[in-house]
Amino acid sequence: MHVAVSMPRSRKRYLVQNGGNADIEVARSRGNYVYDARGRKYIDFIMGWCVGNFGWARPALRRRVHAFNGPDYVYPEYTYKPWRELAQLLIGLAPEGLSRCCRATGGSEAVELALQAAMLHTGRRKFVAIEDAYHGNTLGALSVGDGDDAVRVVSVARLKPPLDADALDRLETRLKHRDVAAVIMEPIAMNLGVLIPETEFMDGLVPLCHRYGTLLVLDEVATGFGRTGKLFATEYYDVQPDMMTIAKAATGGAAGIGALLVREDLAETLEQDGNVYSTFGWHPLSVDVAIANVRWIKRNQSRLLRQVDRTSSYFVERLRAMAFAEEPELRWRGLAIAVDVRDEKYAKRVAKKCRARGLLLDPQESVLLLLPALNVDRATAKDGLDILEAST
Repeated sequence: MHVAVSMPRSRKRYLVQNGGNADIEVARSRGNYVYDARGRKYIDFIMGWCVGNFGWARPALRRRVHAFNGPDYVYPEYTYKPWRELAQLLIGLAPEGLSRCCRATGGSEAVELALQAAMLHTGRRKFVAIEDAYHGNTLGALSVGDGDDAVRVVSVARLKPPLDADALDRLETRLKHRDVAAVIMEPIAMNLGVLIPETEFMDGLVPLCHRYGTLLVLDEVATGFGRTGKLFATEYYDVQPDMMTIAKAATGGAAGIGALLVREDLAETLEQDGNVYSTFGWHPLSVDVAIANVRWIKRNQSRLLRQVDRTSSYFVERLRAMAFAEEPELRWRGLAIAVDVRDEKYAKRVAKKCRARGLLLDPQESVLLLLPALNVDRATAKDGLDILEAST
């Protein structure tokens, strides 16, 4: 998911880091902007990779953090009323059939819980994932993602895009042995350049999985909370997952949190046979922020999603008019926007020019990935797109 960038040797002391952009030493962030240690301001079209969906340093969330008067910590074997309150809020927004929440510190831990639940419930140890997908950085998550074979701890078969009717046939050949615990995928694959499955594939996915006793896990860590123009990207399809992971935008970056949402029978399996202990899962401060944020999203959902639709149309109109080195392929849902310029070196050059001019976006191989705040104002959107156009 992340592009490695060389760092000066002095910056490699003490801290272990993959890559690390030597040009950006973040000092603060506010609204649609990131400020570096030299005081330079950048328009942020990455937003922490779908963390800051509604802008940085939101006053309501900052006030919530500063006013927090709850416990420093809650031992996981105790009970804590706000845990139940947050779980109820999330389940109220989730796809039908998901009725319970597991606490997690972030997306990777939520994925680990999903893998555990699938293996315990089915008695199987194999998984199917989309080729080159990303699901987190813990060992199980790396195993079903694009991690190195040397760290793989579960058996995984890869389903190669495109995700169309033919892919269903290819998937069935892997499921018919009845040894696959779960299929795990993003409903829209963000790190694959906003790869959008065809409706025919998604419509047939759940019936196919259940025909062979296989579960479906939809990873909404990046796509959740409005990023794709729906509250959850799952809503683009007639699909009811057995499990769903969330994190990132649940707290807007003001605190860390993640969750696994599951069916009732899977919850019972985890309670009886699994281990859902998480030392810092749903830390009291994180829960307080998440409750405030999710309530705000729920109250303003219709207005926010209408704004995403309008802003998305503006971005796509501007991008189609830009003179890239060759005609790019545009893929988008809401404000998850991929500009495939068909040349990895060119994509990196454009991103570097943008950064020098004060715009942050993410080059993913030959794709320029744009993930602006969902409530970005038109003036800031124009300024950022002007920079991109001047950098092509």
